[in-house]
Amino acid sequence: MDKKIVILGIETSCDDTCASVLIDNKIITNIVNSQKIHSNYGGVYPEMASRNHLNNISITVEEAITKANINKKNISAVGYTYGPGLNGSLLVGSIFAKSFSYSLNIPSIAINHMYGHIFANFIDEPIPNFPFLCLVISGGHTQLVKVDSFNKITLLGETLDDAIGEAYDKIGKMLGLKYPGGPKIDKYASLGNNKSFKFPKANIDNYNFSFSGIKTAVLYFLRNKPKNFIEENINDLCASIQKTLIDMLMDKLILAIKNTDIKEICIGGGVACNNGIKNRLYELKENMNLNIYIPKHEYCTDNAAMIAKIAYIKYINSEFSDINTIVDPKLKY
Repeated sequence: MDKKIVILGIETSCDDTCASVLIDNKIITNIVNSQKIHSNYGGVYPEMASRNHLNNISITVEEAITKANINKKNISAVGYTYGPGLNGSLLVGSIFAKSFSYSLNIPSIAINHMYGHIFANFIDEPIPNFPFLCLVISGGHTQLVKVDSFNKITLLGETLDDAIGEAYDKIGKMLGLKYPGGPKIDKYASLGNNKSFKFPKANIDNYNFSFSGIKTAVLYFLRNKPKNFIEENINDLCASIQKTLIDMLMDKLILAIKNTDIKEICIGGGVACNNGIKNRLYELKENMNLNIYIPKHEYCTDNAAMIAKIAYIKYINSEFSDINTIVDPKLKY
């Protein structure tokens, strides 16, 4: 019997310490150790994130291995995120992964975090056919990409300022919602009328996005309102704001679909958990005869399963990384 291919995936690009074990292309464990303390600061505190990764990474990896019921000596390779992300956080995961692989004399495989979010769509069936379009939407990124193969990704457009997740959270703060505000806006939006208030959409050429304008518009809109206005209108406010944000995403996606004639559509990243976005995509599916792919919730937010998945693909193609590979917080495609 052929030896099983066992991949350990490690993800530490931001504030979640993540480890996953994949065996013969199947995710066995997917452990996420979240740093909830950042909610006290209204966002991720980079120095604290890296210190907490140092405390968490050994126990997180050990948990992933133990729950997978394997011995460390069974591991074929270690995949880890080397960018983009927070420099200190990336360093913790990178150094741990390379030390782990060196001690077992197995390959280490450096993975682009953005590839992870895109190919999270390949973890479970059904999987998209090449080529496909993918919206990568999170607290740190908003990108529209064309994917021709595992090694050929073209960036069509990206945000010129804030990522959509950042816009959600900053607007949430204006509404008095605790960080992260995005999921709370999505929840309240489901109960409101999205035509109650109107906010402007950014008019950006090509496939690029801009979300700074709507933040300013919401700030000015709320500035002179009565004391209880937000509380009394929270559902309608969230519904109207969310509609505007989603409209901006869909406008660019529809433009790309029409220009490329690609019917395979994916999303990835933490904001892909947003129910309003999912519902709009399903509407688009019916109206434009599309195939829509959305990863499970646990594969949209930062996780190591998506890193293990890409590492497996690279492993079977003998695409290994050098021990001297350095992290790149601003890594591109």
